[in-house]
Parts: sequence; structure tokens; C-alpha cells
Amino acid sequence: MSTDETLNELLVSLFKNIMEIEGRCLVTEEFRDISYNDFHIIEAIGVEEPKSMSTVAKLMQVTTGTLTKAIDGLTEKGYVIRERSKQDKRVVGVSLLQKGKDAYAHHEAFHRKMIANIKGQLNEQETPILIYALAKLIDYFQQEGSTEEEE
Repeated sequence: MSTDETLNELLVSLFKNIMEIEGRCLVTEEFRDISYNDFHIIEAIGVEEPKSMSTVAKLMQVTTGTLTKAIDGLTEKGYVIRERSKQDKRVVGVSLLQKGKDAYAHHEAFHRKMIANIKGQLNEQETPILIYALAKLIDYFQQEGSTEEEE
């Protein structure tokens, strides 16, 4: 197998496995009422101060309209609260309720376990190389994403 074929196979497998495994690990009995995508919306909202809908939409790389539908569901299920800004009534902020904070912590725990496992398999020299390679992958995909938007 050529280097290109090996890289392609590894990348395709990595992306597929991350999506599958993270989805399976996140959507547990406790959080069976929300989706893999909902966890990422909860992650984008975060546990700090409320974020505007437009900020969360940008983080998620979706339209505000698309996000609104998902936030409606998370609000109905008791994960998120939506409130208009007192300073500017046009701005709608979203923040996590306790159930949302619990889901956020569950998601964070998955990521901490994943990182600990990866770091545990690498030596001191390999970790910065992996970080460098992953940063290059992100750069490539961000360039590709912005190129597609311009077309």
C-alpha cells in the first residue's frame, strides 16, 4: 500500500471512528433524549456566561435558523434556557440549565479520557509531533471549507 493510500485509509477510519465512538459513548441511558449533535451545541454554549444565538451558530458553523430548531428541542427537554438581553432586546442569549451542565460534564469526561489514553501511548517526542500534524490537518480543512464557501 502506498503512503497516500495509507494516509487516506487512516484518515477515513479516524473520522468515522471518532464520530461513531463519541456518539455511542455520549448518548447513554441518562442522555438518551439528546443527540450527538445536541452534545456539540451544549459544548458550544459552555458553562460560563450566556452566549448569543449568533455566537453559538458561528461556533457550530450553522445558520441561526438551524440552531433555533435545535435550541427549541434542548429547551423543551430542560437542557437550555433562552433569554432576551436586557441591554438589547434583539439579542437572545442561551445558557445551560443543570441538566445541560451535566451533559456538558459528561462530554468533557469523554474528551479527557480520550486525551489521557492518547497521551499514555505517546512518548515525550511524539506528542508535539502529533499536535503539529493535527494542526496541519485543521489548517487544511479550514482552507477547504473557506474555499467551498467562496465558490
